[in-house]
Amino acid sequence: MIQRILRQSIESRLFKGKAILLMGPRQVGKTTLVRQIASTYENDVLWLSGDDTNDRARLNLPNLTTLKTLIGKKKFIVVDEAQRIENIGLTLKLIVDHFEEIQVVATGSSSFELANSLNEPLTGRKYEFLMFPISFGEMVEHTDAFRETGNLENRMIFGSYPEVVTSPGEEKEKLSLLSDSYLYKDLLTYEKIKKPILLSTLLQALALQLGNEVSYNELSQVVGADKQTVEHYIDLLEKTYIVFRLRTFSRNVRNELKKSRKVYFYDNGIRNAIIGNFAPLVNRQDKGALWENYLISERWKKISYRSFYGHRYFWRTTQQQEIDYLEEVDGKVSAYEFKWDRTTSSRFSKTFLNAYPVENTQVINPENYPAWLLDETQ
Repeated sequence: MIQRILRQSIESRLFKGKAILLMGPRQVGKTTLVRQIASTYENDVLWLSGDDTNDRARLNLPNLTTLKTLIGKKKFIVVDEAQRIENIGLTLKLIVDHFEEIQVVATGSSSFELANSLNEPLTGRKYEFLMFPISFGEMVEHTDAFRETGNLENRMIFGSYPEVVTSPGEEKEKLSLLSDSYLYKDLLTYEKIKKPILLSTLLQALALQLGNEVSYNELSQVVGADKQTVEHYIDLLEKTYIVFRLRTFSRNVRNELKKSRKVYFYDNGIRNAIIGNFAPLVNRQDKGALWENYLISERWKKISYRSFYGHRYFWRTTQQQEIDYLEEVDGKVSAYEFKWDRTTSSRFSKTFLNAYPVENTQVINPENYPAWLLDETQ
């Protein structure tokens, strides 16, 4: 079984008087991980699910007497798919405040509902973790660096969802099923999603613009909706962990782009499933975009698991000077360029280097990317 990095982090925070929230896309292994952690406590576990009608009713604004009856002598309470339970934040607050000897763990696959019902009631009462598809580091620990780097093309095309990684030869089938069921389940239960066809068209447009700056105006023309609807739908796609956005870095240089965004997918396989293209890299025109998405998503896994307290950006000017990816921590900036072709040279913009306190510059290619994704000093 592939061991997940978050297990140790979560276990170290159990029974500290706070709720544990485990967020992330559907089917990345949240429930499996919580079952592994909970197995240590055997008969002391109470497992509840937001997918169960009875559990939803019992957890929607219960009083203390009802909770005491429900919990009984259990010490480890799991609320799976918590985002489906109305007012779950207030319920978890009651448990944390009045049952000090109990550990409650809640999982969720859509942050827009959890953010509305959890964040405010649980202020100061929670540890929150974000779980991703299997990371490069986790795969290296499961096999070794040599074998995992040998799987690079496979990861760039099929991604690293657990069910995909553990089903060699069945990647296309697994991704097709995963994308059909996983992409829309949370979004279509949200009352404001009235046009699933528009949502599907928008996802395809974002997939085809991978690595490029996104214009809400242009997307609105492509999908046939107004700019505000497009921006709202992208926001929801981000809150259900399908895509994420990078902002531009802009401080001092006059011609910097200030309001642009790039949109990336949490997983290359999902992106390729959306456009229906699983062709090998030798036959693809989007190798550079796939490489960029793979590296940025894998880097996000790494730094998120290590409690990254900085910011991530890209940089570009109206004169087409650009840097693919930036990380800023404590006012210091690291700049990275991504090149699939190992022989391609890259110069970092002197305009940028002269304007900002750049601590590190590096070109990441297929030869040196393992160190970038594994180095504990970065």
